[in-house]
Amino acid sequence: MGDADIALRHLARRRPEDLVRALVPEGPIEVLGWLDSQVTNIERRLDKALRLRVGGELRVLHVEFCFALRGDVPDRIFEYLGFLFAAVRLEAPGEPVPPIESVAVVLSGRRRRLPKAGKRRIAWPGRPFSGVRFRVDAVYQRTVAELRARGSVLWLVFAPLARNATAAALREVVAEIHAGAKTAEERAELYTALLVMATIDPWRHNLLKELIMMVEDEEEGLLRRTPIIGEMIIEAERRGEQRGEQRGVERGEERGEEKAIAELLGRLFARRIGRRPTAEEERSIVERARAIGPGEVEDALLDLEAEALVRWLAEPIRPS
Repeated sequence: MGDADIALRHLARRRPEDLVRALVPEGPIEVLGWLDSQVTNIERRLDKALRLRVGGELRVLHVEFCFALRGDVPDRIFEYLGFLFAAVRLEAPGEPVPPIESVAVVLSGRRRRLPKAGKRRIAWPGRPFSGVRFRVDAVYQRTVAELRARGSVLWLVFAPLARNATAAALREVVAEIHAGAKTAEERAELYTALLVMATIDPWRHNLLKELIMMVEDEEEGLLRRTPIIGEMIIEAERRGEQRGEQRGVERGEERGEEKAIAELLGRLFARRIGRRPTAEEERSIVERARAIGPGEVEDALLDLEAEALVRWLAEPIRPS
C-alpha cells in the first residue's frame, strides 16, 4: 500500500496530536515527538512510533497503517516492536524502557466486524501466553459520523472508507477539510490522502469520480494545478471512459499510483534538501521506488543527511 502509507504517514507527522487523541482515551496526554534512533540503520521505519507522556508517565505508541488485517500483520508488528524496544533501550542505557502499545489502523477487509485486538503468540503450545498483543482500529468499518467525532481533518481523510459513505456526506467532508487545513500545502496533502482512500473503496461505493469533482469545485482548479492530483484526475476520467476494459483500468491505476508516489517523494526531497530534485534525481527516486519499494525510499529521504542523500540517489540501485 505504498501511496496510501506515504500519504498517511505525512499527515500523521503533521498532526501527531490529532492522531494520538483518537487512539489514546486516557489523559492528560503530552506528545513528545516521533522516535529517532541509532537503530534506524537496521529498521528505518521507527518514525511510526511516538513518545508520549500519559498522566505524567512516559509511554510509546506505535501506529501501523495496514491495507488489510492479513496473516503477516501480527508478524510485522512483533518484529517491529523488537527493533523499537532495542532502540529505546539503546538511547537511554540503564533506564527502564517505557510501556509500548501498538495499534493497527486497518483500511479494508471483510464485511464482518474485525476483532478489537490481535496477537502474535510465540510460546510453546500449552504454555502461558508469550508474544505481543495489539489493538485493531478498523477505520473502514466506522461511519462518517464516527470519524468526524474524532475531531480532526486527519481522520476525515478516511471518510471514503466508511461503510455509510455517500456523495452528500463526502461533500461535507471536503468542505470541512477546506476550512480546517492550516495551509494550502496541507490542504493539498489532505485531499491527496482523501482521493487515495477513495481508490481503496472497500465497500464498493464507487465515489472517486464524484469526489474528484467535489474537490475541484471547492478548490477552483487547485488540484489540476497540483501535478500529482491532476494526473489522478485525468486517470480517473480515463477509467470512467474505459469502464469495460478492466485490464487497461488496472494498468492505468498502477501508473496513477506511481505518479502519486513520485510526487510525494519529490516534495519530501525538496523539504530535506531545500530545492526540487533535478531530472536525474527524480528519475532515480522513481526507479528506486519501483525497485525497492516507495516506503524504503521515503525512509531514506527521512533518515539520510542532505549530502548522503544526494550521493545515495547517484549510486547504482541495489535491490534489497
